[in-house]
Amino acid sequence: MIPVLIPLFTLVVNLILWDTHASAFCGFYVGKADTKLFNKASEVAIARHDNKTVITMANDFKGDVKEFAMVVPVPTVLEKDQIHVGNAAVLKHLADYSAPRLVEYFDPNPCQMPYPESRAMDMMAKSAEAPARLEQKKALGVTVEAQYQVGEYDILILSAKESHGLETWLNGNGYKIPQGASRVLQSYLKQNMKFFIARVNLVEQSKLGFTHLRPLKIAFESPKFMLPIRLGTVNAEGAQELFIYMLTKQGRVETTNYRTVRLPDAQDIPLYVKDKFGDFYKDLFTQQVKRESERGVFLEYAWDMNWCDPCAANPLSAEELRSLGVFWQDGPAIIQRRGVMPQAQNVFLTRLHVRYDAAHFPEDLMFLETSDRNNFQARYILRHAWTGTDDCPAATTYRQQLRERYEREAQTLANLTGWNIGEIRHAMNLASLPTGEEQKWYQRIWNN
Repeated sequence: MIPVLIPLFTLVVNLILWDTHASAFCGFYVGKADTKLFNKASEVAIARHDNKTVITMANDFKGDVKEFAMVVPVPTVLEKDQIHVGNAAVLKHLADYSAPRLVEYFDPNPCQMPYPESRAMDMMAKSAEAPARLEQKKALGVTVEAQYQVGEYDILILSAKESHGLETWLNGNGYKIPQGASRVLQSYLKQNMKFFIARVNLVEQSKLGFTHLRPLKIAFESPKFMLPIRLGTVNAEGAQELFIYMLTKQGRVETTNYRTVRLPDAQDIPLYVKDKFGDFYKDLFTQQVKRESERGVFLEYAWDMNWCDPCAANPLSAEELRSLGVFWQDGPAIIQRRGVMPQAQNVFLTRLHVRYDAAHFPEDLMFLETSDRNNFQARYILRHAWTGTDDCPAATTYRQQLRERYEREAQTLANLTGWNIGEIRHAMNLASLPTGEEQKWYQRIWNN
């Protein structure tokens, strides 16, 4: 039997840029948090303008492709020219470009730059079927509205009158529907939604020579700006990770029926985290999920596609953006450099990350495009201390304050990840947990 993966949503350049709508962050990019850090991670790119939507869907399916099928609720019957096979490399480029990142700063010589000015700079930096089969479908209230072959996929578009008939039809045609699906299917039928079903055609896949599942892309017009995720929770084993890349013209996208939360950003963390940034980010994200009672949708990135600072990957080209469904932009993508004005792309990228299950996400994700074009990125900072031997009053003050800075970094790391503070201090070669008056002094530092 074929399990239903429903939906698939179970599915070094340092540019200094100045813009009237945003400030530069700077720093040297040294690493990113890849989506592969997370198990059961699916990715969806959504390009939307007015009521036109293009969705590119990538699966994390592992196993024999003959055991694969995808069922996705859609608002309308799709024509064949509205369904295409996408490019996995473009989706990966989009993921790399928007990934949470690790950056490095190097403290200047305090004797060559007035320390107050150095501190100010630090603050800025943070800133066809048989008749019998047809009769059977008719009796169940299921209609095959359309069927196509697109690349290596066989596509069906179904409508149904009631969920039991649809569930019976799917089970009878080799799609293993888990218990509890009827209620969710019925809720989509009440919204008059159709069902997009994709299955791998093994013969065509062999002819084309692909050994992996390529993304699928669908386009349609609908006033509904949403992503159906509830079917994916019916037979899921535990929570699932979903990365959503929103490409819009106006500005940042947020969810309207769940809280959209900005991840902690511009946080100074100890230097040793450079070698374990993946572990750091996974634990940070888990802590944030817990703090939002496992019901938050998290903002990891929001930026105009013209540029990046620092860049985890180059911005996508105009051709790549068009392949993802960005139909409203004209002209090539140009990276803005100092003194050179770019040609406007009018493409704003919002990256959302959600860890979801049926208990905490009983509703599909509903979205709203805002006019907010302020830049945001989940960016974490390694700040290297100045190690020179110059002697001046500013250098003396600087050295005296390093201990305080290191302690703040340790406390920040513990707060972000839940890691043990004593183990963090040990890894940083700091003294053991302070006691008495010294502990109170550290607490005053942290609270202030």
